[in-house]
Amino acid sequence: MRIFFLLLLYSTALFAQNTYPEEYFRSPMDLPLHPSGTFGELRRNHFHAGIDYRTEQKTGLPVYAAAEGYVSRIRVSSYGYGTALYIDHPIGYTTLYGHLSEYATKIEEYVRAKQYEKKSFDIELFPKPGELPVDKGELVALSGNTGGSGGPHLHFEYRDTKTEEIINPLFFGLNKIMKDTQMPTVYGMMAYALGDKAVVNESEKPVTLHLKLLKDGTYLADKIYARGNVGLSINATDKSTGSLGNNGVFKVETFVNGSPGFKAVFDQFAFDESRYINYYIDYQKYMANGQRFQKLFVTTPYPLDVIRDNATNGQIEVKEGETINYRIVVSDFHGNKRMVNGSVEFSDKPATITQPKKITPYFVKMANDNSYTKDGVSVFIPANTLYEDFYMDFDVKDSILYLHDDSVPVHGNIIVSFDVSHLSPEVLQRTFIAGVDGNRILYNNSYMENGKLTAKVRYLGKFKLAQDNTPPKIFSPSFAEGKWLSSNKTFSLKISDDLSGIATFDAWLNGKWILMHYDYKTRIIYHNFSDGIVDDGRNDLKVTVTDNVGNSATFETHFFRTQKTTSVEKDK
Repeated sequence: MRIFFLLLLYSTALFAQNTYPEEYFRSPMDLPLHPSGTFGELRRNHFHAGIDYRTEQKTGLPVYAAAEGYVSRIRVSSYGYGTALYIDHPIGYTTLYGHLSEYATKIEEYVRAKQYEKKSFDIELFPKPGELPVDKGELVALSGNTGGSGGPHLHFEYRDTKTEEIINPLFFGLNKIMKDTQMPTVYGMMAYALGDKAVVNESEKPVTLHLKLLKDGTYLADKIYARGNVGLSINATDKSTGSLGNNGVFKVETFVNGSPGFKAVFDQFAFDESRYINYYIDYQKYMANGQRFQKLFVTTPYPLDVIRDNATNGQIEVKEGETINYRIVVSDFHGNKRMVNGSVEFSDKPATITQPKKITPYFVKMANDNSYTKDGVSVFIPANTLYEDFYMDFDVKDSILYLHDDSVPVHGNIIVSFDVSHLSPEVLQRTFIAGVDGNRILYNNSYMENGKLTAKVRYLGKFKLAQDNTPPKIFSPSFAEGKWLSSNKTFSLKISDDLSGIATFDAWLNGKWILMHYDYKTRIIYHNFSDGIVDDGRNDLKVTVTDNVGNSATFETHFFRTQKTTSVEKDK
């Protein structure tokens, strides 16, 4: 009780000073910190929420509790963070460890029992404070490559336990083991004419600016000739010492004639803000060529907390006779800075490159609910689902919904519904609302509502009804039928589905349900013999896989196993 009281006082003092406890926590791994991903890094549809430890392209390396506390949440998923662990600490923070290969023994046994109880590989658990306590530096897991990981690494996060806001891990002392003496790099810069009468370098469309690297390490940008309001964007990354990868930057600031203009600081943000990345970057540029340019201006304000001191919305107003000097300062967490200097001079030259103003009958106001219906197809766009007002393309031809295109980002769910009264119950059971991307058919979870087949989507484009009548495949078992597996630690099979995707998979040994682990990247499901379900002698295996519209496949085989290797078994 005395220890808890002291920790409570310590926590109160920390929050009162608005500082972070650098000495309270340790690194979760005994490895040099050469991150493959940094906090706030620009990712697809989200800002990266933690720091990624490189694990020398290996799995199975020790992962330790960053401080004392208790396991507050366990999530095992085929996707996302994969096998993940959450630890609450008594001073008000939670640490998260993602993409693990397995948990330490006491946690693994707890999880395994719950998976067998629920008969499910994917599982989410919330242990009580006294169930799974851990000490600082205690082994809690082994690193892995599970879930949506693109290669072996540990994803590590800090969160405020109460608010669940995610905080940059470098505030908690990791900056001392992550060495960084290199300045960020700026690869590109663009200028934008903002408003109906604005022109930049005789263009209404965004203009690429060339950068010249000077001897002092600063960049000099092409002069901009403009009238009206101008916005800027940059493509910038950072490298740390010993790391070859390009990571995200910590802070970007602009100064206009010496006065602060725009600032973005990647210190912390809330989960429900993460998708705002699609408005923070130049989304059209990203969709066109995959480059992420950070917009240093705002046209329609939005609630992203990393944006600070933005009284002018980052827009540079250019009036007749004016020349405006600006500076962009890009910083990493360790204070290394890269500067871009430039100027904007007033010019009344008309635009020779114009931006066509496409007007359609469907003007979407982002602050309002918007509904559209044609030929048995309806679309409902709730208020604040999009980032800006715009003229949208909407049409239905030959039973295909044409809902603009994917150059416009979507923040929330758009509800798309199709009349399916013409379909028989048998056909309807295998039918879903598909996104159409060239020759690809994209599955969307579809359900009946108000007599229509309905799906919630977060992208614009083409949609149609599609059927999946093909069951999943179960193939490539790791053993031949009838083989002795006494020396094996596991057995595995591969599963796949060509259209709607895998929904469930189950397996039984001699009629008893067994736990199969799943890695969607390799399409492998596997079972650990250490679970103790196997019998001596013959074992009959049955595997069933079901896709998202209910098609199922079953695979049956058998093998032999004994706990002791015999000369007879060797002969076999």
